[in-house]
Amino acid sequence: MGKNNHQSKERIAEQFVKLVEIMRRLLAPEGCPWDKQQTHKSLKPYLIEEAYEVIESIDAENSEELKEELGDLLLQIVFHSELAHKEGKFDIGDVLESICQKMIHRHPHVFGKERWDTPEEVLRNWECLKQSEREQKQGEEHVSILEGIPRSLPSLIRAHRLQDRAARVGFDWNHIEEVYAKVTEELEELRRLMKQKNANPDRIEDEFGDLLFALVNLARFLKIHPEEALQHTNEKFIRRFSFIEEQARNRGKDLSSMTLEEMDALWEQAKSKEQNK
Repeated sequence: MGKNNHQSKERIAEQFVKLVEIMRRLLAPEGCPWDKQQTHKSLKPYLIEEAYEVIESIDAENSEELKEELGDLLLQIVFHSELAHKEGKFDIGDVLESICQKMIHRHPHVFGKERWDTPEEVLRNWECLKQSEREQKQGEEHVSILEGIPRSLPSLIRAHRLQDRAARVGFDWNHIEEVYAKVTEELEELRRLMKQKNANPDRIEDEFGDLLFALVNLARFLKIHPEEALQHTNEKFIRRFSFIEEQARNRGKDLSSMTLEEMDALWEQAKSKEQNK
């Protein structure tokens, strides 16, 4: 077992070094014209896209796809590290050293003498350690616990992270019924505003945002991730609408010539087919 483990480590190291060498060759003067033209900013869309493709392969429960997509994501990390290396800022070794130090520091119950026996204890203490790190990094005390949640996150994910971070220090509803009441309250505020003549568009947007924020809170209490829930609903909408398009083509009809009632009837057919599977 020990020999196999050693061989596995050697293979991992060999393949990782090989990937770094490939990236360095691509960025060399005689390398790839496209790769040499890239910057951290120009690569941002690819980094996001690869991360979402990893998520899609996880949802599809496709291990072969997951293996490939994780490789694509790893390539982006190596790409950014090599760009920084060319700029004389850091290299992939520094990236690896940094994350290793961070993981050891944040797991004193594994690598040290602390005893955290439940996932809840781990999360609570993890947050305390992160807060201490943020204060040290910024050289000041009392840094907000909401600091460090990226503004670039999709809004539903960011709202979920903000609420979760605040909840860990006790700023949270006690019961789910209170959350239901808050959702109803925000919906009624939006309805009242919409009944006003010449309602301010900025206020409408503000109230709608409050409603979404309350719904994210509800998702958190239901232990549902709002971003994933909405993604699943998006896919469901695509499937059912595609069924309407297919049925319309089979009948020799154009969607624009169909009534809402006809399309709604087809929607119900698609819904029924899914529920009976």
